[in-house]
Amino acid sequence: MNGFSRLITMFITMTAAYASGSVAQNVQLHYDFGSALYDKDYASRPVLTSTVEMFKPDAWGSTFFFIDMDYTAYGISSGYWEIAREFSFKHSPFSLHVEYNGGLAYYFGLNNAYLGGGTYTYNNVDFSRGFSLSAMYKYIQKHEEPHNFQLTATWYLNFGADGLFTFSGFADWWREKSVVGDFVFLAEPQFWLNLNRLKRIDDNFRLSIGGEVELTNDFAMRNGFYAIPTLGIKWTFN
Repeated sequence: MNGFSRLITMFITMTAAYASGSVAQNVQLHYDFGSALYDKDYASRPVLTSTVEMFKPDAWGSTFFFIDMDYTAYGISSGYWEIAREFSFKHSPFSLHVEYNGGLAYYFGLNNAYLGGGTYTYNNVDFSRGFSLSAMYKYIQKHEEPHNFQLTATWYLNFGADGLFTFSGFADWWREKSVVGDFVFLAEPQFWLNLNRLKRIDDNFRLSIGGEVELTNDFAMRNGFYAIPTLGIKWTFN
């Protein structure tokens, strides 16, 4: 995980919010092993990243945003945020999707990106598993080829006694011409142990421990495939 990365959604949080009709928020802190595994290509990669996420449904759909920040010994080195809006149709798994992406990386601005398209969402009856698929037009402002597209898949799976474990994440594939190629792939599968599902731990102690693996190909001007794991903690608010 880093300041460039796209953490589009944590669907377990989102579906729980749909079920309860409430706001869902979480804060994450990840320790990144990228500089240790790829000391040549990622020597300056920060080891700490925080993420703040918020999801809120309403009568017309839902709003989701997240903010990533990377930390070095000298302070915050980069930041990135996304905000997305779903406009839903009553009793339909389809929705209209609009989104903004942007940020700052090592004192250089990231191009504003504006996306619009459609989303299909599936959740089973008890919200223990589900997925979504989105197809979007992507306009990258000030890019030499601004008109592009993006495909996104997200998923979640709660398993174990009373939802002890959560496997969730996203995968993005989009067109963006660069010096390393014309297409970019980014995925971040996450695995969490939800401590409040253990016996003798209060249900309101909403701390999870786990992490993710950042899988990329031709991402952030780096040619080829990389797999970068993290260790993380997450606190989910009521």
